[in-house]
Order: sequence, then structure tokens, then C-alpha cells
Amino acid sequence: MTTRREPQRYLKIADFLREEILSGRLAVGKPLPSESELCELFSTSRGPVRQAIATLRGEGRISSGRGRRSVVLGDFRAERFESTYSVYSRFQEAGIEVQQKILQVSRQPADATVAAALHCEIDTPVIYLHRQRLINGINRVIQHHFFPYEIGRCLLEYDETTGSLHRMLTSRGVHFDNVYRLVNIEFAEPEDARALDVTEGFPLWHSEQRIHSHSSKPVEFSIFKFRADRMSISMSSVRGTRSPLQISLAETVSS
Repeated sequence: MTTRREPQRYLKIADFLREEILSGRLAVGKPLPSESELCELFSTSRGPVRQAIATLRGEGRISSGRGRRSVVLGDFRAERFESTYSVYSRFQEAGIEVQQKILQVSRQPADATVAAALHCEIDTPVIYLHRQRLINGINRVIQHHFFPYEIGRCLLEYDETTGSLHRMLTSRGVHFDNVYRLVNIEFAEPEDARALDVTEGFPLWHSEQRIHSHSSKPVEFSIFKFRADRMSISMSSVRGTRSPLQISLAETVSS
């Protein structure tokens, strides 16, 4: 089993400052502790401190500084990294208990889309998991997961009592380190409409995740579908930083 790497120092500093902001101990308009204060608190050099501050600027929580101490802009609740790919973590972070209903777990050949995402040949065996996530017995999310066979084969014994599949895979040495997400709107086909208790053609958020390890090895390709009236997306940006969001506009409108 591969030992999970300890979080980098700057991540610990960023988590500390983020919690100070969310708790209100660092209120909106108040300056952050100085670099020297943070260096002393975490027994570290200025490099990790500056990287942590840059992380919070990228989240839109603090001002850009520019020769002066950064101040708190707002207690925006950006999701944790694990919540970008794990529905279990996302709902847990919100204090919501979520259940699952497994519809299929199987070994199957990769089609062209899955093969491209997992960097393998078409018809290469992969592990496919199809499930629904429920809150109070009501289906909220449809999930399709695809894993390279050597990573996902342990899921052939996965059942509804196992808990978070990503935590299980992490405990087996799988590293989820980079997530690319593509989110758009699609309209419910009959099967999805029945599953989500909406009319055919109802708008759904369609979210694709391509997840890689720290060595850029594909570890998962997944598709999540949410009712568009039950989920919203927000982000905060600060001048002087690049937004992680890319918006692609269609040149034509399909009829």
C-alpha cells in the first residue's frame, strides 16, 4: 500500500486562515496576521506563508495586498478539494446525510469517450459504477463512475453499506490529486427524468470529472447529473489573480 503524502505546509496555513475567516475570528475588513507572525506560528519560512496567502486570494477571500497587508473580503465558503469529486464529502461538508442506491457495478469495455478520458484503448476493460444519491429517500444525484481496471476492481464487491468509495480507494493507496470539471446544462431524457422525478426535458446540471494522480495518471472519469433547480454555482474572484473558471460560448444556438 502506498503511504498518503502529508499535506504541504502551505495547505495547513491556508486551512488555518480559512477557518479563522469562516468562524468570524478574522472579520470582514480586518487585516490578516503579518507574514512574520505566521512564520513564527507555524515555524516555517516566508515561502509557504506567501503560498497560503496566494491560495486564499485565488479563492476571493482576501484582497490582493500589493505592498500592504491583505484584508478579509468575505467568508465565502469555497468547497474543499475532496468535495470537487466526492458527493459524499460535499453533502457531509454541508451537514447533510446522504444515502446511496447502487444500480450496477461491473467490468465492461471502454467506449471512445471513456477511453479518451482514461488514456486507454477502446474496449480496454474498465470498472463501471452506476448509482444514485438520496437525501431523505429522495434521489438528488445520478452518478456514473469509470475507473481503470487495476484501480477499480476492488469495487466489484462494493455495496451500499461500504460508505465513501473515494475514501476506500484512498485507503488503498489511490491518489486523487487533480480534478478537471466540465459543467453544462442538458435536458432530461426519459430514464433520468424518472430517476430524478422531473418531466422529460427538464434542465439538469451535467458535470464531468476527470481525475488524475500527482503523476498525471488518470484514476477516474465520472459523470454526475443534478436537477438544475436544486443546485447553484458561485465563485469569488480578486483583481490580480487568475480565475480557475473558463466559460466557453457556442457560436450558434441549436434549435
